[in-house]
Amino acid sequence: MTLRPLELQDAEVIAAWATDREFCREADWTADLTFTEYRRFHQNLIQSPPPELVRLGAIHEGLLVGYVDLHGDEPQRRELGFVIGERGRWGRGLGRLAGAACLAYGFDQLGLRVIWAEALDANQRSVHLLQRLGMAETGRGGRGVFLDRPTYYRRFVITAKDWASGRTQ
Repeated sequence: MTLRPLELQDAEVIAAWATDREFCREADWTADLTFTEYRRFHQNLIQSPPPELVRLGAIHEGLLVGYVDLHGDEPQRRELGFVIGERGRWGRGLGRLAGAACLAYGFDQLGLRVIWAEALDANQRSVHLLQRLGMAETGRGGRGVFLDRPTYYRRFVITAKDWASGRTQ
């Protein structure tokens, strides 16, 4: 898995993921937007990203399979986020590979000291992925909904020191 800056034509690929209503439900994307609205939204985000967002394309075997985010305005601390597009690619370890590449980028390229994340408890795939990345659970967050089911957020963190020591599963 490699990471690269998103390019304008990537908006077309990302917008195509949103044509799958089940993908939208699981990724918590608005399902009632058109392809054109999704493409325009992502084109704008690629051309003019907010200063607190680092978003990189996740490339596997030459294809854009998702993206990763490091979000926040603290100089040494950011929140990890990621999306793997097309449900047919889920369950193949691409999320873990993308997450690990993002952690490496954050610590090695951006010089971050701490990266944190949240996952809804009902979304066990995301919870397990964060655990496999070596992130330690730090507590419970606010309430949320996953697939129409009330749940809550679980919070995770990993430090540059822990990452460097290879604390992944």
